[in-house]
Amino acid sequence: MPTIILDRDGVINHDSDDYIKNPDEWTAIEGSLQAIQRLHVAGYNICVATNQSGLGRGLFDLETLTAIHQKMSDAVVEFGGQIQMIAYCPHHPDARCSCRKPNIGLLAAINKQFPLDPDTTWMVGDTAKDILCAHRMGIRGALVLTGKGAGELKKGAVSRETTPIFSNLSDFAGWLLPTS
Repeated sequence: MPTIILDRDGVINHDSDDYIKNPDEWTAIEGSLQAIQRLHVAGYNICVATNQSGLGRGLFDLETLTAIHQKMSDAVVEFGGQIQMIAYCPHHPDARCSCRKPNIGLLAAINKQFPLDPDTTWMVGDTAKDILCAHRMGIRGALVLTGKGAGELKKGAVSRETTPIFSNLSDFAGWLLPTS
């Protein structure tokens, strides 16, 4: 089965410069849950790869992150979709770990359970780090303008010439799965 890897904050849910620190702060971006459902029904494995430095910064604990991810997963299921795997980096950016995007550790973990095919796998993110991570792993990357995406494009961190750009996750799903 082909796989879609999604960044979390700014792609599935609204991002915050103050971090998403509890389940009450997690709110889906309009259309993102329906997009995940469409991709799931079309036969894609849906995985999430997310940097969560709030853990390393002491802003929330693992139990809280688990509750946030449970809320997200439950919301996806309510729309008829499913997230097969969530891989996260818990480290502070200064830790220089191998899992924090743009490093490929999160994608390598996903690859162990869901082999990533360079012809059918997509990583959808809202930052240049997401796109760079996808390219380093040898898969396709797409940028959404939600979250930090518009700012990344404006400052030239991502090129329209080399990266497909979409308004949001729903637009990406509509492009990948056009209706006949």
